[in-house]
Amino acid sequence: MITRLVVFGGTGDLAARYLLPAVSALFAAGHLDSRFEMVCADRKGRSEAEFQQWVAAQLDHHAADTPVAARKATAAATRYRRADIQSSEDVAALLPDGQPVAIYLALPPALFPAAVTTLHDAGLPAGSRIVLEKPFGEDLAGAEKLNRLLAELVPERAVFRVDHFLAMTTVQNLLGSRLANRVLESVWNSAHIAEVEIIWDETLTLEGRAGYYDHVGALKDMVQNHLLQLLCLIAMEPPITLSERDLRDHKVDVLRSIRPLTDADIPHRTRRGRYLAGLIGDRGVPAYVDEQGVDAKRGAETFAEVQLMIDSWRWSGTNFVLRSGKALGADRKEVAVHFRPVPHMPFGHQGVAAPDVLRFGLDPECLSLELTAIGPTVNTLKPLTLTARMDPPELPAYGRLLLDVLHGDPSLAIRADEAEQAWRVVTPILAAWSRNLVPLAEYPAGSAGPPRSGR
Repeated sequence: MITRLVVFGGTGDLAARYLLPAVSALFAAGHLDSRFEMVCADRKGRSEAEFQQWVAAQLDHHAADTPVAARKATAAATRYRRADIQSSEDVAALLPDGQPVAIYLALPPALFPAAVTTLHDAGLPAGSRIVLEKPFGEDLAGAEKLNRLLAELVPERAVFRVDHFLAMTTVQNLLGSRLANRVLESVWNSAHIAEVEIIWDETLTLEGRAGYYDHVGALKDMVQNHLLQLLCLIAMEPPITLSERDLRDHKVDVLRSIRPLTDADIPHRTRRGRYLAGLIGDRGVPAYVDEQGVDAKRGAETFAEVQLMIDSWRWSGTNFVLRSGKALGADRKEVAVHFRPVPHMPFGHQGVAAPDVLRFGLDPECLSLELTAIGPTVNTLKPLTLTARMDPPELPAYGRLLLDVLHGDPSLAIRADEAEQAWRVVTPILAAWSRNLVPLAEYPAGSAGPPRSGR
């Protein structure tokens, strides 16, 4: 197990909101001890006292549910170093003893190629691991170039292209529900399933992330990685094991089998939009273009929807809808599996039933099944919903990912060919949108998104 984690961009939002709480949770669960060290590096330059005050404030705010002892252990294990990721001398100074280290690039994706080159020049110790946040590259060509650079630095098993969605409890339960229950796997195909919705609708707005979000938009931020990853787990064939090779081979097979969208398809099978000023509940929200740091000329979308088909024996004829939007009227974060209606209803005119729906709630994490049951009178039907709440996980998603990095288990990481195949899926859409084949529709904040008639 690697005991030293170096985070470049170590005083940014990712470290504050996710990595520090994840380390605290690992201490609380007994997965880390006094040998562990987390070095947070950036170019700002601050005293150790200032840094420790910042760490304590972030832990109190973002990790308040972990024990005080775990937060104190995290603070004691964390230190600050001023370093420029593009300076091989600065990076080498963080690797003084030649022992394997985990390098976490909590940086804008545009800096990844330069960062990887610097790590190569600095002489990264053998056995070290590299962690990259999504998106992996800024387009298909960028992903291919980045993968070539990484291959020159470390073996593929030492590259962790992390996606925290894959470590969420409900996502893990999606696999369990599918693969450990005969009743579900027997109907998990296009003969029984008409449509699968993979939705991440949120009432949150930009929340100060213009520096990142305005350069990527909803399609790259959510669909190209998070939602396509969920699609892979839903649609893949049952693997022999959940080991890194079996699981990742089957996910790549799904991406390869997604039918490419043509220019003729895209206006009918995609939507994009950007929010206007409006009300979300009783909260007034400015238009996206009026948010601080936004350049309206970039045309970044805050709403993206894509409908995909999979050309495989199992899924031919099933529609897959992937959607993510900001500043919407309600939060909806789930995978909804819509079953086909029964072939015959023997209940007469009173026997009207909606098709069954199986929902995997992502936030909050829950599982529900919407069925039809017999009503109170003869030959009448009524809806019935069965709901189960998931047990709270031992670790938050980032805690699980960090533990995998430190132990060297890449099962939940994205493999190089997987990252490239995901870009293959969205590249025709990005190209068509750049030519305005699908106009950028506008929708009021607090609404359900852009109207479908605008496609």
